[in-house]
Amino acid sequence: MKLIAILFLCSTLLTSLAQGDQQQEFVCNDEDLLKAVDAALTKYNDGSKSDNQFVLYRITEGNKTVDHDVLYSVKYEVKEGNCSVQSGIPWKECDYKESEQAATGECTATIRKRHRDRDFSVTTQTCHVTPAKGPVVTSEYECHGCVYPITTVPHDLDPVLRHAIQHFNNHTDHSHLFAVKEVKKAQRQMESGWNYEVTYLIEQTNCSKENFKVLTRDCKALLKGNTGKCTDLAHVDPQLRITSFSQKCRFLSAEDFFIGCPGCPSEIPVDSQDVKRVLSHSITKFNAENNAAFYFKIDIVHRATSQVIAGFKYSVEFTARETTCSKESNKELTESCETNKLGKTLRCTADVYYLVGEKKRIETTVKCQSPGKKQLRPCVYKGQPRDAGAMPTFEGEAS
Repeated sequence: MKLIAILFLCSTLLTSLAQGDQQQEFVCNDEDLLKAVDAALTKYNDGSKSDNQFVLYRITEGNKTVDHDVLYSVKYEVKEGNCSVQSGIPWKECDYKESEQAATGECTATIRKRHRDRDFSVTTQTCHVTPAKGPVVTSEYECHGCVYPITTVPHDLDPVLRHAIQHFNNHTDHSHLFAVKEVKKAQRQMESGWNYEVTYLIEQTNCSKENFKVLTRDCKALLKGNTGKCTDLAHVDPQLRITSFSQKCRFLSAEDFFIGCPGCPSEIPVDSQDVKRVLSHSITKFNAENNAAFYFKIDIVHRATSQVIAGFKYSVEFTARETTCSKESNKELTESCETNKLGKTLRCTADVYYLVGEKKRIETTVKCQSPGKKQLRPCVYKGQPRDAGAMPTFEGEAS
């Protein structure tokens, strides 16, 4: 039996530990990392409707969170192999099809490793597959019964929030209507539909209940209005109807906004509206100041903090990737600018100050650097003979 050698690029993968916020570099011989990706790709191939399985090409992003269990978040690329789905042959024993005839894809997955039984289970996975000749096909997978956080609020959460704010306005005796200000935390469970748990802030609007029965576009947040915090539980059936709902809300006092160390940085959700505005300022400034021929766009937001210092200071850590839009042909970065998979990747930090008072202005500082040769670890991915039960291993390219 021959060993199948596949060139594989293991990029810098940072471990974000819940205890101490330490960072470590995933190395190519990290056995658990490969087992996590193996579980995700095997799950995708098992549910695939195509003729052939997909084979791992390279892992491009990844981190793990250590709490009660270990949660891996990875992004990896695949290529179509020469083994059919019905063959029962593991993807690790398949070779790539010819490049012109092979479909390719990129998957983002979260995999949980339970301390109790050390098993790897796929919590979520989304794959974008490009056929050899054809449009992009998207496939999604949700673990039945698993509860997992929603980092970017999906569109299917909108009906829950609309129901939630309507429920609050109908069951409180406040004189004015309230609107959803910001989602702070959300998680979902697939179980005969979907169970949601959502924590969010609400804010008082200028629409009184005497003049408005429901919220309209004319209802705007009052500058000195009341603010509240709600946590809701909702079940949405397969027909997208809300079949059960419960809500707990309380109004916030001034002390709620200054818990902990006044003036110290505090973590904020990376998908909040404030962070989105900060990222827009940051990438615009970076593209204007660097002399690259192509625009960069933000790919992954890793961390964000806010701080009250004579105004507001936001600090954000993110990964930026080169796009296919050249500065010569495009006046600015637009949503239509696609990421160049073969382009540069930068790790960036940005500080944005919103200064108040007479000298009200915005100051933005962005620093980016390429991962560089020290952070990239080119590796050869070695498959195993078909009768071997051990996991594949990584070896240095020089060997």
